[in-house]
Parts: sequence; C-alpha cells; structure tokens
Amino acid sequence: MSAELLNGSRLAQRTRTQIRKKIKKLTFTPGLAVVQVGDDPASTLYIKHKQRDCEKVHFHSEVHRLPANISQKRLIEHVETLNKRTDIHGILVQMPLPEDIDKEAVIDTIAPHKDADGLNPVNLGNLLINRERVTPCTPTGIIRLIELTGEKIEGKHAVCIGRSPLVGKPVGLMLLNRHATVTYCHSRTADLPAQTQQADILIAAVGRSEFVSADMVKPGAVVIDVGINHIDGRAVGDVKFEEVKGVAGFITPVPGGVGPMTRAMLLENTLKLAIGG
Repeated sequence: MSAELLNGSRLAQRTRTQIRKKIKKLTFTPGLAVVQVGDDPASTLYIKHKQRDCEKVHFHSEVHRLPANISQKRLIEHVETLNKRTDIHGILVQMPLPEDIDKEAVIDTIAPHKDADGLNPVNLGNLLINRERVTPCTPTGIIRLIELTGEKIEGKHAVCIGRSPLVGKPVGLMLLNRHATVTYCHSRTADLPAQTQQADILIAAVGRSEFVSADMVKPGAVVIDVGINHIDGRAVGDVKFEEVKGVAGFITPVPGGVGPMTRAMLLENTLKLAIGG
C-alpha cells in the first residue's frame, strides 16, 4: 500500500483558472498590496512567487518595501493609507516583522474588508462563530486538499499537531465547523502517538523536520504536512514522507503540497474582498 499523493500545485493551478474566469465578468481589476519590512531573503522570494501568481490571474499587485528600521507608528500609518485606497482590495503584511514592532497591532490595523490573509481579529472571530468568509490562507488550502480526497470531513477525527494562530488553531476551527471531532496537540501533550494514532485526518504543523513517523499514523489516514524545513539544501516537511506514505491513505508532498495552495487561497481571498468589499 502506498498513499495517494495530494498534489497542491495542480489544485492551485485549477484554482487560478477558476479565478481568471470570474475576473472576466468584472468591470474592474482586483488589487493586492504586499507590505515588506526589511529585506529578509525568504520573504523576498515568497513575495516574488505571490507577484507571479497575481500576474497569472491578471490581478494588479504592488509590493511596498519599507526599511527595516521603520517605526511601528510609520508602518501603521502606511497600512492605514492602503486601507483608504479604492484600487487596493487586499492587503498583506509579510512576516516576520522586526522584533521591536508589535505584529498584532499591525494586523489589527488592516481593515477587515481588506484582510487578504484572514488574520484580523474580526475575521478570526467570524471563523470562531462559524461565519466563514475570508479565512486564513494556509488553513483554507488545507481544507481544499482534504476535500480533494473525496472523503467526508463530517464525523471524522482530526488531530492537529500545532496550535499557532496562523495554522493550527484556525484549521481546527474550520474542521470543527465541518463537523469533525478535533483534537489539538502540542509540545506539552502527554503521549502524543496515542493521540495521532486515532486520527482519520492528521495535520502536522509543528515546525520540526520529519517529526511524524509511520508508527504515529493510523492506517489509511489523510496526512497533511504543513512544515517546510531546510535541511542540507533541500526542503523537507514535518512528516517522514517516504516512511509515512506506506501507511497513510493520502499525503501531501513537501514541496508541492500545502505551499502552492496557501498562495492560491491568497488570490481567492483577494477576489472575495474585491467583489464583496
């Protein structure tokens, strides 16, 4: 037995095609603004991918590169200026930010109706009460990948390894909203394998390379690997892919799984905001 591969790159391409079709019906061009503070190489590369994605779907995109020594007050003022622009429908502030800047304060500044990353407290609050509209990009991409399996989420036991506000917490809520039974695990969970072995859907977002081994996985489970760890010049996930694929029913690769879907969901969110905003 070998797990079926959940190809995020192919699904992302399909999503972009659907977005292009919807854009043809609009009388305006959706606009996305990405704000980068400093010149972190990983962030710069990721933003380039986002720009290319925008080009593929004919979005207007802007990258606002601000100096690393910018004050929090000036950064917030810059975001407030973008909030007022009618040609910008989605705003994303690229993380990480310098340590002396309160990232929550910056995210709070992004208007909820322009929050392309779905991380403003208003949008997260709507997610909590099952009023989903603009949801965080990575969790939304994870849900789409699970749906790609054709397996019902309802009634399944989902285990999230990781409880970050970016991935773990929101994806658990999205699964709960779809009537899964959800268990959150983390660094203080006692007997982690006993929990993960019960998972019909296992989401690994722990940030530790090849942390999940085959003996932690229920046979036939859907395994979603959120991790991107760079080891000896290659990207590996939080899951021991070659080992786990012999046990799982479905599995995402790294790279080519969750990553492309995260970017595709950013485009989808921007379109939602453009149409509804």
